[in-house]
Amino acid sequence: MLGKEESSLHALLWQVIRQHFIRHHYLLSTIGIHKGQPPVLAILWGQDGLTQKEIADHLKLKPPTVTAIIRRMERAGLVKREPDLEDMRISRVYLTEKGRNIKESIEKVTKILEEECFAGFTLEERVLLRRFFIQIRDNLKGVNEKTGESY
Repeated sequence: MLGKEESSLHALLWQVIRQHFIRHHYLLSTIGIHKGQPPVLAILWGQDGLTQKEIADHLKLKPPTVTAIIRRMERAGLVKREPDLEDMRISRVYLTEKGRNIKESIEKVTKILEEECFAGFTLEERVLLRRFFIQIRDNLKGVNEKTGESY
């Protein structure tokens, strides 16, 4: 039985986030992908050949963080960096064939995780939960925008 502190909404939300992270990390590892890579891949699937700064801006991450993610993706054969033809100081990130082909596997991981997370929920409960998640996200986003906090 959970104590009052362990069953608070905050504690339960933290537990859900943690369990989701663990399971997602594991499922991605089964296909050779690391946790920061799917968002980068998703951006490149939509628009290949972006600069690292453009990717960082899209993801609201610091450029050194994106550099580390891309370096790892390069070693895994998912992307390649090439100099910009008009400005040799800039390098652009392009998907490799492997990077393009892994999309289906990542979508499958996402589907598995969603099915596992929401097993036993009715459609009505899923709709309601979605509304709650949107409200929580918007509440936090509003506070962060007011305070200038960002990651």
